[in-house]
Amino acid sequence: MSELNLEKLKYPIGKFEAPKEYTTEYISDGIKNIESFPEKLKRETIHLNDEQLDTPYRPDGWTVRQVIHHCAESHMNCFIRIKWALTENNPVIKPYDEVLWSELHDNLTMPIESTLALLEGLHFRLAYIMKNLSPSDLEKSFIHPENNSEYRIKQITGTYAWHGEHHLAHITTLKKHKNWK
Repeated sequence: MSELNLEKLKYPIGKFEAPKEYTTEYISDGIKNIESFPEKLKRETIHLNDEQLDTPYRPDGWTVRQVIHHCAESHMNCFIRIKWALTENNPVIKPYDEVLWSELHDNLTMPIESTLALLEGLHFRLAYIMKNLSPSDLEKSFIHPENNSEYRIKQITGTYAWHGEHHLAHITTLKKHKNWK
């Protein structure tokens, strides 16, 4: 497989690009995307059988099952990070090793239904919080210790809107390639 094709499989919608300006419209669109993600993911995956769920979306990539569980884990971390940023002054968050988490027994074998339900409730809460943030709340931040970078809540809305679409595209691209309905 060529490097170009592998890059397209890794980033089917492209890499995240932060906007020059975080407009009200950009943030609102991100929140709508976050709100609708669980239903889109469920629609694309709930009917897949175990063999399909255990198919990697690319060579040396995660399986569809791992991608679904990863989305829940990543977005739970997002939720906690937003809560910390809203209640503490620029806290240093705890990172996690998403690769090691993806290799745990539950991510490899657990049915997806409970994770899809978790995402539904989690994204309802994420969108609810985000819709009610003031301009000053959107400027609140946390520090990620892996790169010692500061992230503002307004940035997180775009990042996680992209993150959901990024992984959804992994699944839809695989389904199209395999001619799965």
